[in-house]
Amino acid sequence: MKDRTGAKERHWEDMFATFAGKVAWAAGNPIAFGLALLTLLIWVGCGPFFNYSQGWQLVVNTGTTIITFLMVFVIQNSQNRDGLAAQIKLDEIIRAITGAKNSMIDLECLTDEELAELRVKFAEIADRARKDEEKIEKLNGKHSHKARMRTSGRASAGNGRNGSRSRAAA
Repeated sequence: MKDRTGAKERHWEDMFATFAGKVAWAAGNPIAFGLALLTLLIWVGCGPFFNYSQGWQLVVNTGTTIITFLMVFVIQNSQNRDGLAAQIKLDEIIRAITGAKNSMIDLECLTDEELAELRVKFAEIADRARKDEEKIEKLNGKHSHKARMRTSGRASAGNGRNGSRSRAAA
């Protein structure tokens, strides 16, 4: 009996997820925006016929409140699913990359304190990497300066500007 209840729950969850995905997609569609705008224009246009009464105002207030309330749950469900799918994809990328730390898989399950500790650790790693890159750039700058000096020395020797060569030719 327990399995049937679980299956029924999954069925309703799947149905709601499908419904939420379709509603979220439809709500983000330009046609939905156009329909909402048209509805508001009709409502504003009806204002003079109802003398801008409280009942007239109540129609739009009630409608927007109900729609907003329901959309919070629909959109949150869609975001939960999208976030979970993105996290699974990132976990797979981490797992597949050679040299990546597999311990980074499922970080979203850690406590806030554990995440803060990891952030500090990786900030230190990034700081060391920046310092290493600065050292490498300085070394490359010195090497490229020496190489330019050597190259310019060869160029001047080839042009006969070098004194030792001029003496040899004489």
